[in-house]
Amino acid sequence: MAFGREPDWFNEPEPRSFKPKLKFRTVWISDTHLGTSGCNAAMLNDFLASIECETLYLVGDIIDGWRLKKGWYWPTPHNDVIRRILKLARKGTRVVYIPGNHDEMFRDYIGMTFGGVELLDEAIHETADGRLLLVTHGDMFDGVVLYARWLAFLGDQAYSMLLSFNRLFNAVRRRLKMPYWSLSSHLKKKVKNAVQYICAFEDVVAREAEHRHVDGVVCGHIHSAEIRQFGDVTYYNDGDWVESCTALVEDFQGDITILDWAAHVRNRANKSAERQFA
Repeated sequence: MAFGREPDWFNEPEPRSFKPKLKFRTVWISDTHLGTSGCNAAMLNDFLASIECETLYLVGDIIDGWRLKKGWYWPTPHNDVIRRILKLARKGTRVVYIPGNHDEMFRDYIGMTFGGVELLDEAIHETADGRLLLVTHGDMFDGVVLYARWLAFLGDQAYSMLLSFNRLFNAVRRRLKMPYWSLSSHLKKKVKNAVQYICAFEDVVAREAEHRHVDGVVCGHIHSAEIRQFGDVTYYNDGDWVESCTALVEDFQGDITILDWAAHVRNRANKSAERQFA
């Protein structure tokens, strides 16, 4: 299925960049939560403008339908992210969108293609070195989402409050000329129950991959970037773009690593400052 007339913002000129692109075979991102004030859209747009890849997987919770139902929030940087993704698809990148629980409204369109973006329920990705990876958002393995949906929404409210505080915290850091740092992510890693939940989730997802007879699994959902080995199964989580600003990237030999874009931006700023004062 194709779109009709493209919106005016799609063809707006973009700033020219002379920085060389980072080239990858495959990139996975998830949990961008476009449509919320917690989304680090400017940093995500910077990332998308800095890469080239053969395949881009959008592993769920890209657009936050839960939040948009409560009130419309869609600033220009969120348009910029959508435009970047569609232009990647137009220029030959295979873009696969696997909806999650926050953008579950798109699950009604599984199997269709919009603007060059394929909608799939899940995917099997073959790495350059021949390994098979199940790609899924992961919410179907979350007991809270499956069996206590009202509790999931309650947790979403509390999490949104924490992210609001995180934005204020980083606004102060910007005024002090300090780089972005996720207080919410730091606190989550320090809370024992959160750590236990993450570990349990990882174990369940890895078991499903083993049951499917694949070599590994790539997911999102819990906003915690990780690469772990569970027996013969490798568990990959690409993190999020409201706290850590991370992606998974595969090189042309099949090696998969976590790319921390917030750290990349800090390093880039430090190198620029060193050149300026050299």
